Amino acid sequence: MNTPMPKCKITVLKRTLNQDLIDEYIDDQLGDIKKCNVFKDGQEIIIDPNTAKAPDEFCNWAWCDIRKDIMTIAAGGNIRGMKENGTVITGCSDWFRNVIFKVERME
Repeated sequence: MNTPMPKCKITVLKRTLNQDLIDEYIDDQLGDIKKCNVFKDGQEIIIDPNTAKAPDEFCNWAWCDIRKDIMTIAAGGNIRGMKENGTVITGCSDWFRNVIFKVERME
């Protein structure tokens, strides 16, 4: 019988906007690109990693990008170099306006 993994807390550390990359690579037809509007800086979301479904308030793109890091932490893994065990800093791969997250195992 498998032991369920502990819940994890995801904190939005910051939303970024790389205007220099937008100016160089994005077609003007898209209009004025702003920081991600799905999340807010400082937002906290508690998730159950035992379910494969993204939380309702989560961006599917970001969820796909950070799911592997969530699973590593939830399964008891630690990331080398992190000051605190059971924690990882991760982010979505929208490099024009990515979001940086902190994932913490809740024990």
